[in-house]
Amino acid sequence: MGRGDLAGAAHLELVSGVVPLRPEDAMCEAMLSGWRAQQKARGLQDSTIAPRERLVRAFVEFTNEYPWSWGPGHVDEWTLSLAGERHLAPSTIRGYQTGLRLFSEYLTDGRYGWAAACEKAFGPGRHPVAICHEWNTVAHLNEYEGSPEARPFTREELQAFLDYADEQVDRAVAAKRKGALAAYRDATLFKVIYGWGLRRTETSKLDVADWGRNPAAPEFGRFGMLHVRYGKAVRGQPPRRRNVPSVMAWAVEAVADYVENIRPRFGCPDHPALWVTERGGRVKPAEINARFVAYRDALGLPSALVPHSLRHSWVTHLTEDGVDRRFIQEAVGHRCDTSTAIYTHVSGDFMNTALRKALAPALGGQPG
Repeated sequence: MGRGDLAGAAHLELVSGVVPLRPEDAMCEAMLSGWRAQQKARGLQDSTIAPRERLVRAFVEFTNEYPWSWGPGHVDEWTLSLAGERHLAPSTIRGYQTGLRLFSEYLTDGRYGWAAACEKAFGPGRHPVAICHEWNTVAHLNEYEGSPEARPFTREELQAFLDYADEQVDRAVAAKRKGALAAYRDATLFKVIYGWGLRRTETSKLDVADWGRNPAAPEFGRFGMLHVRYGKAVRGQPPRRRNVPSVMAWAVEAVADYVENIRPRFGCPDHPALWVTERGGRVKPAEINARFVAYRDALGLPSALVPHSLRHSWVTHLTEDGVDRRFIQEAVGHRCDTSTAIYTHVSGDFMNTALRKALAPALGGQPG
């Protein structure tokens, strides 16, 4: 068996001369079949291989992306979900990440030819990349060992972050350089993630047509309701859809200005995506993550803050503002209230105010 004939090599798994009806699904299945063959060749038992394959399939469902579109940011979101929503122990999460890393290393190993096969099938740049690194796995993230929840922004941090995003637009315009449109788009994108409590992948897949009117809030016009079509799926089911009512007037004003005055300048009126690139494509989750990290690090904010923290912040801040928990639960797409509770990190000021309200009746006074 030659160098190119290793068990699990792409050319051994892909049927030559046959064009599948669903080429993306066929490529993904071939990758899993190849990984299975590679592990068997190494002497591993089915009892080890089968759980690993189930793990990868679950990750495909979670991301709603194929392996050649995965990035490190997907691992960030997945890890937060495992820790915050499923309450898995750090040791369990570490084991899951190890399985995912092994699959990623197999796909990116040039001896097996998957990168070349993907580029041949889907175009230049469409190939698997390493997604598990020291900086995004549990073994090197002490905060997951001690506190599995991703913390939200404080209101001060959030204001600083959004202000900084707006400043990048002004700087690009003042310098008369390219990038002002992209900076404006990204500033609005982060406002939408926070303003409607979205996940990063949900945000990237939004279309302009996903906005609609809400009879209960006519003042918001065509931006009174956001239809999320690609919510996180339950295992074995398609992405979950939900409607998120608009509740923050300033966020509505921001997205309305972007849609009506900025997005048309990208020059792709027939593209359905809400967030378009200067080349006429759709902004990807990895690009959202990269811009977020750049802004966060420029401000010197804690590395514990990730794009998902904006969603946590929406839940936390609405809770602090006295919004009904059932409303929040439905808006973020949680099936049970306990999931929403994981997202709630109310501030000390809120707790003190709540305490005064609770004590007031017993003390015969008014809340402080």
